[in-house]
Amino acid sequence: MSAAPPAGTLTLAGKTVSRLGLGTMRLTGPGTWGDPPDRDTALSVLRQAVHTYGITHLDTADAYGPHTVEHLIRDALYPYPQDLLIATKVGMLRPAPSVWAPHGHPTYLRAAVEASLRRLSVDQLDLCYLHRIDPEVPLADQLGTLQALQQEGKIAHIGLSKITPEMARLAAKEIPVAAVQNALNINDRHDPLLEVCRDHAIPYVAYRPLDAGYLTHGPGLEAALDWLLRLGPHIAPIPGTSNPHHLTQLVTAAGTWP
Repeated sequence: MSAAPPAGTLTLAGKTVSRLGLGTMRLTGPGTWGDPPDRDTALSVLRQAVHTYGITHLDTADAYGPHTVEHLIRDALYPYPQDLLIATKVGMLRPAPSVWAPHGHPTYLRAAVEASLRRLSVDQLDLCYLHRIDPEVPLADQLGTLQALQQEGKIAHIGLSKITPEMARLAAKEIPVAAVQNALNINDRHDPLLEVCRDHAIPYVAYRPLDAGYLTHGPGLEAALDWLLRLGPHIAPIPGTSNPHHLTQLVTAAGTWP
C-alpha cells in the first residue's frame, strides 16, 4: 500500500484493516441494478481506494447488481493484496431495480456462497454476512447453513446485517458473530446494537454513514466521520461512492482524525 490506512485500523474478521472501509453498492446502475454507467470509472475507484489510499476493507454483496460488484472487485483487484478484506453478503433476492427480498432458505444460501466464491475467484470468503434475516425461515436453519459452510472452509467469518439486539441475542446462541452491520450516522444516531457490540467486543460496521449523501458536502463530511469514529474503536464506517473525486474527499476527511 502507498498510504497509511485512513483513520487508523481495527481488527475485523481476523485481519487488521483500515477503519475507513469502502461500501460498494453505488458501483452499479440506478436502483442498484445492472452495470455502472462508466465501468472504467468504477474499476478506477476500487483500485484507487486500495492501491492509492490504503483502504483494506471492501464491503459488497451478491445483491448489488445483482452480482455486478463482485465481478468488478475481481476484475479491478485480483490477485488481491494479502491485507485486503473483502466482505460480502448473501440472503437477498433482487426481483427488479430497487426491489429487495430476503431469502434465507438453506439451499439458496449455500448456492449463493458458492456463486460468490466463483465471482470473486477465491476459495474462502473472508467475511460473509447474512444480508437480512428471513422471517419465513427458522433462524437456526439460516445460520446453520452458513456455519456448515464455515466448517467446510468456504467462509472464514460470519456477520449479521440490519439486526436488532434481540436478533443478535438469538444469533449468538447459534454462532460466533464476527461483525454487525447496521445503518448509523449523525442524523440517525440511535442504535442499541452499539452498546451490545462494545460490551461483547464485536466490530460494528456502519453503513449509510453519510446518510445516503446528505452529509457529503462542506464541513458536514468531516464532522459526520469524526462523530462516528469517536463512538469507539470498534466502529468501522463504510461510506460508498462511484466518484474518484468524492473518494479523495472521504479519505482526506478521515485522514484528519483524530
